[in-house]
Amino acid sequence: MTKPLLDVLSGRTPSRPPVWLMRQAGRYLPEYRAIRGRASGFLDFCYTPELAVEATLQPIRRFGFDGAILFSDILVVPDALGQKVWFEEGEGPRLEPVTGRGDLAGLRDQIDLDHLAPVLETVRRVKGQLPPAVTFLGFCGGPWTVATYMIAGRGVKDQVPARLAAYQDPDFFAALIDRLIEASIDYLCAQIEAGVDAVQIFDSWAGILPPDEFERWAIEPARRIVEGVRARHPLARIIGFPRGAGSLYVDYARAVDVDAIGLDWCVDPAWAAANVQTLKPVQGNLDPLALVAGGDALDRALDRILGAFSGQPFIFNLGHGIVPQTPIAHVERMLERIRAQA
Repeated sequence: MTKPLLDVLSGRTPSRPPVWLMRQAGRYLPEYRAIRGRASGFLDFCYTPELAVEATLQPIRRFGFDGAILFSDILVVPDALGQKVWFEEGEGPRLEPVTGRGDLAGLRDQIDLDHLAPVLETVRRVKGQLPPAVTFLGFCGGPWTVATYMIAGRGVKDQVPARLAAYQDPDFFAALIDRLIEASIDYLCAQIEAGVDAVQIFDSWAGILPPDEFERWAIEPARRIVEGVRARHPLARIIGFPRGAGSLYVDYARAVDVDAIGLDWCVDPAWAAANVQTLKPVQGNLDPLALVAGGDALDRALDRILGAFSGQPFIFNLGHGIVPQTPIAHVERMLERIRAQA
């Protein structure tokens, strides 16, 4: 049996666009909320295969998405490099900041894959339970995005601490990015070896970089990660998602040998079809709040996206993660419209 999402990553166009949603395992699902409290914290949730497997599979059972994404977090990478990482309930991630070469020297030179053994065990277990047509996606964070959290110690507006570090101490910042590139290669390869069909690089904060910094800290690290993964797994399928890149999506598509480009919701689908989809298959790009709103707003957004991208290799997704207040009925309506494309 073919996997429609994997077909798109191979440059083919299925009879209808395959669909999955970023953060599709999450708080909008009552079954997710029911198991969330069984873990002592969010990292414990990610590192408990029994729970992570269930979270990964829940949206597949309910909606029949074409892609299942591993339930985990981008910050398991700094955690496995030895940085102290924890999550405050209702507030998000906290990290012991890495602000200079002294702090960097206190981290591991290489990622500790033994520390991530529970995540890889989750991959193996999920692989054995997925329907044959579903593509299993692993992921990592883009080095720039992960570095922003490592330096600030949390998510902050405009990620000022990391941007200043890149300007004021570029040698330190480059050393941190190099460490994250190598860690990301090792981690993605481990996921592939454990059983994922494809991987995505989430560079969620790429869009705050000016063009020359975008080239240095978003494009070049992604290019090196793809090159490093393909050196070990030549047939690896990889999606790049430099959120907020705007016109620089074109530069990214030309420079980084990914198999598809994820687009955020601020990109005009007609522009992206003419300028990005002509270079690579695209993924996206419904505004998560249009999905919350539903009704005519959702239908209009779906018409624009499906009208622009269908007929060429295209994966339907949101422009970023689904939000907790999303009504399940709106997801069902979205899927009904997409599946009518066949």
